[in-house]
Amino acid sequence: MHKAVSFLSGRCAALTGQPCCYNGLAKFHLGNGAVCQKPAFKNHHEDLPEMPSCDFKPQEYKGMSKERMMEIRRLNCSPVTMKITYYKKPMFIHQGHMQWIWDVDGRRYLDLFAGVATVSVGHCNPKVTAATEKQLRTLWHTTNIYVHPTLHEYSEKLASLLPDPLKVVYLTNSGSEANDLAMLMARLYTGNFDIITLRGSYHGGTQQTMGLTSNSPYKYPIATSSGCTNTMCPDVFRGPWGGSHCRDSPVQTIRDCSCAQGQCMANEQYIGQLKETFATSVPSQIAAFFGEPIQGMGGAVQYPKNYFKEAYKLVRERGGVCISDEVQTGFGRTGTHFWGFQGHEVLPDIVTMAKGIGNGFPIGAVVTTPEIAASFGKAFHFNTFGGSPLACAVASSVLDTIKEDGIQQNSLNVGTYLMTEMAKLRDKYEIIGDVRGKGLQIGVEMVKDKASRDPLPPEAMSEIFEDVKDMGVLIGKGGVYGQTFRVQPPMCITKEDVDFFLAVFNKAIHNYTSRH
Repeated sequence: MHKAVSFLSGRCAALTGQPCCYNGLAKFHLGNGAVCQKPAFKNHHEDLPEMPSCDFKPQEYKGMSKERMMEIRRLNCSPVTMKITYYKKPMFIHQGHMQWIWDVDGRRYLDLFAGVATVSVGHCNPKVTAATEKQLRTLWHTTNIYVHPTLHEYSEKLASLLPDPLKVVYLTNSGSEANDLAMLMARLYTGNFDIITLRGSYHGGTQQTMGLTSNSPYKYPIATSSGCTNTMCPDVFRGPWGGSHCRDSPVQTIRDCSCAQGQCMANEQYIGQLKETFATSVPSQIAAFFGEPIQGMGGAVQYPKNYFKEAYKLVRERGGVCISDEVQTGFGRTGTHFWGFQGHEVLPDIVTMAKGIGNGFPIGAVVTTPEIAASFGKAFHFNTFGGSPLACAVASSVLDTIKEDGIQQNSLNVGTYLMTEMAKLRDKYEIIGDVRGKGLQIGVEMVKDKASRDPLPPEAMSEIFEDVKDMGVLIGKGGVYGQTFRVQPPMCITKEDVDFFLAVFNKAIHNYTSRH
């Protein structure tokens, strides 16, 4: 017990230069620009550091009441909306600026989930906002049956960031649509039908992409895309094989490893499972292999370092193309590379992307080779909103901002710092089983105990999750069993923000273990 308090006190002193003694009040900016004192959160803790400062002044909320919003949510929104609503007392979000979110009561939160890994360069980033406003005054919408400059400027800019021969761009409105389109391309080009994905994967919510997705809560009891087969996920923490040198991450698993230098027994075993899938579950010729470089909804799962290299080789031997789903890992989020597949030292045939591509604006893309693109010309393909002037202007500004503001490097530096510090908490608490990821694509897997690696139950996850929110930080959840906390923030966060989160997370875990 004493250990947890001393950890927080030391972190607090490092942040503020003072001991952790607060009066339970924190500063909040109101819409009129004044700074007022009000209770920070219901469960304010005196041994927490003060939230990092922010000089942005949000507007005062004067809109619909919380009660009315919930009434409409129940009556007029999809029933699933209520089912997926985070928190026992939902967040009523009013405004955002960079890594910060304000609720309708003026409370400020550090957003470490970015609208499900979507806000890449910060909420309402001034540069992207300015580019959007400029395009809004020029031309909102036309389609690609006409020639307009923003489509071509953006397509060229995006293609320049991918290696040869990935140079043909199709623009869509979402990641599900991009993956749906990639499935069609793969089948048309190869003349084959079957597609392989990894268990625990998420590739979209359309009826077609639901076949790719291998995560039970996202599948409906209807016939989804046939011809989709799931193979064992090479998860070196939770899977049957794994060691302490398997993955490309600043933090390795706690599992023992007896592999010789340059050898990975876990990788050999998982590749063996893929070969078993080829031998038993699909025809001799397949259409494609879909893989996220790091699983997103699956809980930031990473694979052995050479898994993709060997998997791609096996797929191509069977006539298939290799598809990298970069919806969550693209645009510098992994830090070391702009695209997640580059960290695996592979070259896919098709790349799909969305989320961070537009910083929250609805846009997605498929990028492929001229040869594969040519096979797609067997019929007319038309997308009313894909590649609209407004979407292209937003996405183009996002690319500029990533480059100008050093976003990828920040993702590497801050993400590595977060993981290495979080690993100290893993070593301290029995219920933190694994810390993993690259850059700012991070997972913290919770367990009953390290020996069994059994998932921490949902009610326990929720208890910690709510506590973190009540102390001012928003994170996500994922994993096949809902056992992993996801940290995928706007890539503009700072080490000071990380220190605050670490203190909050440490306190939440301390609270849980004290109660139980």
